[in-house]
Amino acid sequence: MKQAQASARQPGQGELQPVFALYNAGRLAEAANAARQLIRRYPSAIVLHSVLGSALAGQGRLDEAEQAFRDAVAANPGSAELLSNLGLVQQQRGRPEQALATYRRALAIRPAFPELLYNMGVVQDALGQPDDAVASYRKALALQPGMAVAHFNLGSVLDRQHRMDEAIGAYRSAIDCEPGFVEAHANLGAALQKRGRHDEAVASYRRALAIQPNATAWFSLGSAQRDLGLLNDAATSYRQALALQPDHADAYSNLGEVLRDLGDADATVAAFEAALALDPDHGEANYNLGLFHYDMGQLDRAVPCFERSRIRDWQERVLYCLYKTERYDAFRERLAPLMAPRNNSPMVATLSAHHAANFGVADGYGFCPDPLAFVHHGHLDALSDAADPLLQDLLRDITHAEIEERRQGRLHHGIQSSGNLFRRSEPSFARLVALIRAQIERYRAGLASASCVFAQDFPQVSEFSSSWYVKMHQGGHLTSHIHETGWLSGVVYLAVPRDRAADSAAGGIEFSTDGDGYPRRHDGFPKKTLRPEVGDIVFFPSSLFHRTIPFESDEQRICVAFDVRPG
Repeated sequence: MKQAQASARQPGQGELQPVFALYNAGRLAEAANAARQLIRRYPSAIVLHSVLGSALAGQGRLDEAEQAFRDAVAANPGSAELLSNLGLVQQQRGRPEQALATYRRALAIRPAFPELLYNMGVVQDALGQPDDAVASYRKALALQPGMAVAHFNLGSVLDRQHRMDEAIGAYRSAIDCEPGFVEAHANLGAALQKRGRHDEAVASYRRALAIQPNATAWFSLGSAQRDLGLLNDAATSYRQALALQPDHADAYSNLGEVLRDLGDADATVAAFEAALALDPDHGEANYNLGLFHYDMGQLDRAVPCFERSRIRDWQERVLYCLYKTERYDAFRERLAPLMAPRNNSPMVATLSAHHAANFGVADGYGFCPDPLAFVHHGHLDALSDAADPLLQDLLRDITHAEIEERRQGRLHHGIQSSGNLFRRSEPSFARLVALIRAQIERYRAGLASASCVFAQDFPQVSEFSSSWYVKMHQGGHLTSHIHETGWLSGVVYLAVPRDRAADSAAGGIEFSTDGDGYPRRHDGFPKKTLRPEVGDIVFFPSSLFHRTIPFESDEQRICVAFDVRPG
């Protein structure tokens, strides 16, 4: 009986104070030794076992720390705190399954333990159990709403589950709890950017930078600015990222893309080469340098860049270069492996169809055997209704919105906007998107009886991978091209020259299965020409060549173009 009473005794505050003083001063080895001395006298003192285990863990002596907590749990099996600490050490040692089992034992003893529930969420997330992690974080926050890091981690899991509105709310709650939480501001910016709320994203990134300037936040800000068409601002942000982190290869690669769109060829190449000097296998930089040579017509130089990149449509780009340079044997050899059971690349479809027609052989790709039959010419009534302000609102916003010009070699006597127009916040663009979506849904419904891959695999959700406006003046035209990264492409006409002759196709759009200077062995490629009016909308498979027919009117030709592709 005396022994039992003695073992239940607890140390007094005077005995504990020196141990705490050593631990708080960072003198962990001394704190561990002092805790061990007192544990001999007070073996059931949970606080001493916690100090000992924590001091050992703080020194990186995790095996000893785990053993210390195991001994403590053996002496105090009903202590949720000791089990929680044991689980934390197991977690630090890279044994999440053991840690989760230990946390569950602790939770059975003390269900209302917010720190324990938070740690469980961390482990569940690491084990690929996101729904369980969300539940644990929510339970922790119900008990302790001011736990900023739990709000942040909850937002991170929801973000990865694409539950963006919930993630945004969680990040905002983290910031409410801890206004200086820089990572929460940055993640909030990224989540807003994914939701297409780019103006808000820019503001969040700027708040993160005001708290703690760092390369990651500058890089993210640059990406959001680029989406808004603010190319010079984006270039400045990428340069700020590089000033803080000179080995940031991604920032060099993105800077090169912006400089390319600004038309600075020498600086573009220098940026891509700087990225590759840091990382010769950098996929984006190799791909972007390949695109630069591709756009400049330097196809032999583009091929090795694409081959080193091995990302996105690199194989299609190589095929293009081989075909354009008439290396037909190499083209056919590269084409054969791409004849997959499901042929769903618009770019390969264009190349395969042209090659087949050129050489009089069967086209085995079958993406869209008769693309001219899938050209749709419709009309948006709101744009021709004199009582509806939409047309004037769009023309005003295109004229006055802070969107920079994107340089591209196919456009003559005109300008094209940068960024993704449909990600901007102006109400006119949002309303136009809604009208286009409704038209696409009707178009998609009309594809139900078609048997080709273009129709069968048509995107179920109209997500606009790119959108831009084009303004042309006298002599304006776009040379023949396809939209390599699209599935369905389209254009809405806001202004067309009115003084053209009644039978003139000037300013119209011409479609064909031939174009872009592809090598041609005959002239037997079909064509189709449309002469759109204000308010008209045209859809067509992205694999179809199209060009703008030059016009000589003094009036402007203004349109909004876009691409839709599967997510």
